[in-house]
Amino acid sequence: MSIKSDKWIRRMAAEYNMIEPFEPNQIKETNGKSIVSYGTSSYGYDIRCSDEFKLFTNLNSTIVDPKHFDSNSFVDVKGDVCIIPPNSFALARTVEYFRIPRNILTICLGKSTYARCGIIVNVTPFEPEWEGYVTLEFSNTTPLPAKIYANEGVAQVIFFEAAEVCETSYRDRKGKYQFQQGVTLPKI
Repeated sequence: MSIKSDKWIRRMAAEYNMIEPFEPNQIKETNGKSIVSYGTSSYGYDIRCSDEFKLFTNLNSTIVDPKHFDSNSFVDVKGDVCIIPPNSFALARTVEYFRIPRNILTICLGKSTYARCGIIVNVTPFEPEWEGYVTLEFSNTTPLPAKIYANEGVAQVIFFEAAEVCETSYRDRKGKYQFQQGVTLPKI
């Protein structure tokens, strides 16, 4: 496997609509104000979260069970920011829609700006031929409320090209999160 560069990312975005909308540069400010950067970096792509959030709440006192997840455990929030309570989490989705080629696997890691504030961004790998908006998870590990900014960078996607094409892709397996559109809750 080899890690792919900014040149490769720009080419794949142009030829295959791998990332849409795509930003070929690293954007660090908007309207003269500093932001958490997004866009193409040296060996990856910094993704943004949209303004759609699902904020975890314990008001209903249900058990968190991935096999029988209670959607009432979340409150929908739409806005330029999301305030996550202490020791809680929120789900969001990316601004960008991804179409992953059959010979590519991605790993996504949170940006250091958030990590240094005790906010962990968790995203599973984007498998070969997976397509959709990415569901993001933000964990506030601090004893204080934490703020997430919509339409700014939150994590970096790193692209790995395999030496040979996989035998069975995510699309071939008819993966349950294929073509997801909004913030997607756990499925079995």
